[in-house]
Amino acid sequence: MGRMSDQPARWTQATVYPDMWADPADDPRNHEDSPEGEHATLLDFLTNYRITLKMKCEGLDPEQLARRAVPPSTMSLLGLLRHLAEVERDWRNWITEGDPLPKLYGEKDGDFDGAVAEQAVVDAAYADLEREQHATDAALAGHPGLGERVGKERIAIRELLVHRIEEYARHCGHADLLRECVDGRVGQ
Repeated sequence: MGRMSDQPARWTQATVYPDMWADPADDPRNHEDSPEGEHATLLDFLTNYRITLKMKCEGLDPEQLARRAVPPSTMSLLGLLRHLAEVERDWRNWITEGDPLPKLYGEKDGDFDGAVAEQAVVDAAYADLEREQHATDAALAGHPGLGERVGKERIAIRELLVHRIEEYARHCGHADLLRECVDGRVGQ
């Protein structure tokens, strides 16, 4: 009997965990020790969402990463990588009292609009994201007190960290759906 839709078949891994993205024993987000303290816990959640986003993009070619799976939306996995690099840079603007850093991708929505199926764009997106994450992490490391208020808006470091976690978590949900539309792969 033929398929009733052109949607890809649901991805399954030939293991005892057929509906999981990665076997728990191999999942880089799993670790035995819980972090100690609020700051370490927040950073652990942020790290895990960053890893999740990269996992959702693994193994795809530029066309698949740039595919806009829900027209007329401009959202794609590649666009999410670029968007989060832009957002990381913007968060540094929140903690400074100086002039804001310029946008990475130009005008509004340049992060998604410029997410085209070219290997150079993919490579740049990964490099931009890693660079901006490290820069924001380094800037925040200078403010270890979660209650410390920084920048022109006097935002608390705790609020900034929670907002970063929320941003990655929301976009990891988008990445789940986008990846499933690309090749049918679903995951935890």
